[in-house]
Amino acid sequence: MKPLVTALVNTHNHEKYIEQALTSVLEQGMSAEELEILVVDDGSEDRTPSIIHKFAPRVRHVRKRNGGQASAFNVGFAESRGQIIALLDGDDWWEKRKLETVVATLEEHPEQSGLGHAYFKYFQSTAQTTLCGLENTAVLNLSSAENARASLAHWKFLQTSALTIKREVLARIVPIPEVLVFSADAPVAAAATAMGVRVLNQPLSHYRIHADNLYSIGPGAGEKLQRKAEMDDTMYDVLYSELSRLGVSGESISALLDERAIEASRFRLHTFGGKRLKTFKTEMRAFRSEFKKPSLRYLLFKYCVVGTATLMFSPQLFYELRDWYAERNLGQLRDQLFRNS
Repeated sequence: MKPLVTALVNTHNHEKYIEQALTSVLEQGMSAEELEILVVDDGSEDRTPSIIHKFAPRVRHVRKRNGGQASAFNVGFAESRGQIIALLDGDDWWEKRKLETVVATLEEHPEQSGLGHAYFKYFQSTAQTTLCGLENTAVLNLSSAENARASLAHWKFLQTSALTIKREVLARIVPIPEVLVFSADAPVAAAATAMGVRVLNQPLSHYRIHADNLYSIGPGAGEKLQRKAEMDDTMYDVLYSELSRLGVSGESISALLDERAIEASRFRLHTFGGKRLKTFKTEMRAFRSEFKKPSLRYLLFKYCVVGTATLMFSPQLFYELRDWYAERNLGQLRDQLFRNS
C-alpha cells in the first residue's frame, strides 16, 4: 500500500541541523505504513550524508549531484509515493503533531489542494524565537484580483517548511524549472494557491535563520546579494509563465505578482545593471499595472519618452535619473501636461 504522507526533506550541507529536522519528522508519531520519509541530498560535501544514514532504514536517502532546490524537488517528487506531500528544509524542524493536524484538515476540507500555516522564526545567532502568525485561518485562491491580493498578504505562510500539497498538484508543476537554485517553493505554492489552499493560524514549524541561509544577507555580502537579486527576478519570470499556463486570469496574476516583481527587477537593474530591454519591459509592466485606462497622451509619454530613455541609457543611469526626477517632484509637471489632459 502507498503511504498516506511523504515527508520530503531537501538538504545541502546541513550537518549542524539535519538531525533535528529528521527527529522532528520521526516524532510525528506516524507508522512507516502511514508516513514515508524521503531525504533528497543535493550534493552535500559535509557530514550530512553520514548523519542521514543513522536514520536508515526508516529514512530513505536519495543522493544527487548538486543542482539547487528545484532539481532536488523534481527528484523528490518523482521518488515520493504519498498522496500528501509535506515539505521540510533540512535546516528547519516541525512541531509535534504537525502532520496529524495537516492530515485532519485536508480530510475535513477535501476541496483544498494543500495548506500552509503560521510558524516560528528561530534566530540561530541569538537563540531567540518570534512568532510569524495570523489571527484567523484563511482560504486562498486566485479566482479574482481581490482574492489574489489577499493571497499575497498570506504568501509568507506558504514557505517551504510550512507547505503541504496533495499529489494532484504535482501534475500541474513538474518539472519545476531548475534555474531556480533556490526559491523553488514559490511555483509549488503558486500552483497550490491557484487550485485553492488553506492557511492555518496554528504555528506548526520552526524556520531557522542563520548565516548560511541563501536569503540571509549581511554587511559586505555583495556577491550573495547579487545572486539573491538575480534569483528573485528569475523566480517572478517563472511564476508569470506558470500561472498563465495554469489558466489564471491576467488580472489575478498582476494583483499577485506585479508589485513585488517590479520592485525586485528595479532593485537588480539599479544596483547591478543588466540589459536595457529588461529596463524597458520592467517600466512598461509597472505602467500597465498602475494605469488600466491611461489617456492617449499619457500612453504616448510613457512609451515615447520613458520607453526611449530606458533604451538609451544604461539601467543604472536610467534609475539614477529616475531618482533625480522624483526628488524634484517633476511628476507634477508631467501630470499637468499629460495625465490630466
